Amino acid sequence: MKKRPVIGVTLDAEPAGGWSKLPWYALRQNYLSAVIAAGGLPVALPHHPELAADYLDAIDGLLVTGGAFDVDPALWGGGPPHPKVTLKPGRTDFELAATRTALARDMPVLGICGGQQLLAVAFGGTLIQHIPDEVPGALAHEQPNPRTEPGHEVAVAPGTLLARITGTDRLAVNSAHHQAVATPGAGAVVNARAPDGVVEGIEHPGHRFALGVQWHPEYAVDPRDPVILAAFVEACR
Repeated sequence: MKKRPVIGVTLDAEPAGGWSKLPWYALRQNYLSAVIAAGGLPVALPHHPELAADYLDAIDGLLVTGGAFDVDPALWGGGPPHPKVTLKPGRTDFELAATRTALARDMPVLGICGGQQLLAVAFGGTLIQHIPDEVPGALAHEQPNPRTEPGHEVAVAPGTLLARITGTDRLAVNSAHHQAVATPGAGAVVNARAPDGVVEGIEHPGHRFALGVQWHPEYAVDPRDPVILAAFVEACR
């Protein structure tokens, strides 16, 4: 049996209170189970930017997860934060350091939801701070139905890595975001859009595997979602 590639998975972080009286890390189990099902060996990465290079020495690929927070607009020239913006500076500092180092090493990177937005910032791109304020007639990108169900479809751009992986021009996706990628950054391309034009996927052809998706393929609401994770893990071999 082939050795499983080690996939570094970023964590969410919360201050003291709620589940623990001390500050704590958290991650939905299906991120990890989806990586295992795809053939990878997931390991969690604590938020220490100064150790980003050391962590990357020990892993074969980087998975940047999502969360109910936003990348600081100061990091991409977005001006003051929108009132709906929530920041987690410690988490963002680590994820940006790890992502930039991984890209510099041409290590495979997969960004999911907020991870895609962070990947765009690492590419030098920009974000939409709050979709309802900036996209006329926008869909409900924070879908009212459960995340285990599709919220809408996306059109996959032909000739892209995402199109080659999924073998389709349309995917059903779940949707849990109020921000989106505005510009993908130098050399990066948009590989998927929602019917309202909102960017749903990005990739960088200049890297071996640098892919971001705005939805959550770990839920497998579309039968091709697991193929995305499998392609990422295979690229990490």
